[in-house]
Amino acid sequence: MKPASRILCKALQEKIMTAEQAALLISSGDNVGMSGFTGSGYPKALPLALAKRIEDANSAGQKFRIGVWTGASTAPELDGALAKVDGVEMRLPYQSDPVCRQRINAGEMEYLDIHLSHVAQFVWFGFLGKLDIAVVEVAGILEDGRLIPSSSVGNNKTWLDQAGKVILEVNSWQDSRLEGMHDIYYGTNLPPHRQPIPLVRPQDRIGDSYLCCDPDKIIAVIETHSPDRNTGFSAPDENSRLIAGHILEFFQHEVKRGRLPKELLPLQSGVGNIANAVMAGLNKGPFENLTAYTEVLQDGMLEMIQSGKLVSASATAFSLSDGALAELYAHFDEYKEKIVLRPQEISNHPEVIRRLGVIAMNGMIEADLYGNVNSTHVMGSSIMNGIGGSGDFARNAYISIFMTPSQAKDGQISCIVPMVSHVDHTEHDVQVLVTEQGLADLRGLSPTQRAKVIIENCAHPDFKPALQDYQKRSRDHSFGKHTPHLLDEALSWHQRYLTNGHM
Repeated sequence: MKPASRILCKALQEKIMTAEQAALLISSGDNVGMSGFTGSGYPKALPLALAKRIEDANSAGQKFRIGVWTGASTAPELDGALAKVDGVEMRLPYQSDPVCRQRINAGEMEYLDIHLSHVAQFVWFGFLGKLDIAVVEVAGILEDGRLIPSSSVGNNKTWLDQAGKVILEVNSWQDSRLEGMHDIYYGTNLPPHRQPIPLVRPQDRIGDSYLCCDPDKIIAVIETHSPDRNTGFSAPDENSRLIAGHILEFFQHEVKRGRLPKELLPLQSGVGNIANAVMAGLNKGPFENLTAYTEVLQDGMLEMIQSGKLVSASATAFSLSDGALAELYAHFDEYKEKIVLRPQEISNHPEVIRRLGVIAMNGMIEADLYGNVNSTHVMGSSIMNGIGGSGDFARNAYISIFMTPSQAKDGQISCIVPMVSHVDHTEHDVQVLVTEQGLADLRGLSPTQRAKVIIENCAHPDFKPALQDYQKRSRDHSFGKHTPHLLDEALSWHQRYLTNGHM
């Protein structure tokens, strides 16, 4: 049976059309702001219809490409579909689609990888050019035209405000009980008229439950009933459990030293299996009354809310497995009291992150002897996904933690290297490094002191002798002794794996 329409505004009922009809309203060269954040709340129908239109245009010899701006990664029905038909001129700010990645690294798609907290304000400042059209999924439209946000907020507030035209997808698959879970803050003015953001606890609500949009800008409304791209997570492996154990031991030490309260400080966790393993460890650990101020709410945090360990969680999107989503919907009213979804310009805002004293925990590809971290590139030139919000949190956190297994490619590559091939997070923003081998607390240490601690605590035994040898020779023979490097040799550390065919 077809679900009842969630478009209650009579004026917008007159603008209902098919995705194919709406796709005709987008022109080649348009910059299109699409909803979506880590596979939640992205438009499901319009991108596929637009990809078909682009494919037909290209087949007829008419080049058709658009700029695609989102909150973060989306799904194959959006990123993958448009990339497959070569329909994207510029993509920003974060992606995780394999077809997108291939085109970006082949030089066939421009990609602007920027901090997630910068996106909305760059659009408001006019730094990125004109936003022509917004395509935003919502869970419903009220009689007065207010919009019920979907399973992610991301940059939707800015898209709706800044776009010249708006296309809405109203997705009846999204649970109607999402209404009231969101906190949409409209108090961010531009310099020199900015005011402090009045958020002092992760669970504070400072805005409205709804998105607003000038109805005259809305040119099409599409009704859909399609699921989000839910993300499955593997059970924690031994390396993940060891990493989690090192972090928990570190927290206990910090509490004992009086540098953290017994309930810790608000937690931020990146996306992935290691992050979920850390949450699982915390769920079994000694800490109570925890809070979270983060980007995405994953399985591990949902389990912590269920157990009572986590009393509140602030995010901008869900990123749940099928099982966790079923759990959420089965006890939605209970979770709703403890979860708030915000625009990413607030969830990732440096002012709020620093005020709350967030503990930031993010993944990385590699770290070097002095604490510089590469979280985006392989061999310095081939991008994986993007920096996302890790920099927003790392640069402003109370404690900034980066974690990874100590080696990759079945032990052929060390994740601790003399010099990272690409720097996303400088040594100045990295306080703690963790691998399954151990934890390196870099606070208060000089570069050469950091190198010793990182090799000793984080490097895999198979690579430790080579790293110690490099450290000694660079200290003896480098041009300067403050951050000693043998530049040719440091870079060849990466090159040898490429030439040996291991990458």
